[in-house]
Amino acid sequence: MKLNDLRPIPGSNTKASRVGRGRGSGSGKTAGRGTKGQKSRSGGGVRPQFEGGQMPLYRRLPKRGFNNKRFAKHYITVNVGDLMCMEDGSLVDAASLAAAGVISLPKVNDGLKVLGDGELTIKLNVKAKAFTATAREKIEKAGGTCEVI
Repeated sequence: MKLNDLRPIPGSNTKASRVGRGRGSGSGKTAGRGTKGQKSRSGGGVRPQFEGGQMPLYRRLPKRGFNNKRFAKHYITVNVGDLMCMEDGSLVDAASLAAAGVISLPKVNDGLKVLGDGELTIKLNVKAKAFTATAREKIEKAGGTCEVI
């Protein structure tokens, strides 16, 4: 098969019906828009949130309080079990985890956070922005160190 042999499936592409081309076409004169009214005019119609002059929902609902979403920290998280792929006694930070393929480096926003899911049997020196209590406990139990940077 070559590029010049390619054809669309029959019936998949039909010509658009041209409106306003006389009475015999079936959609002439008012072109299927009805007679008069806002939606019959060119450029007419209302925006999606318009509720016919009623106070719209987004204005009826109360808006109050503080949302921390804009200021929240976005850590990339790694479980203790994921650190088992590293060599015994090695230094573990964001760069070494990226080199090992555990994380992708562009995703490190506000730093690395180590979570406590999984088991650790090797000694590691871990440098991260944050540790959970169980993660710190498991790393130190295995003989490693936790350093907050």
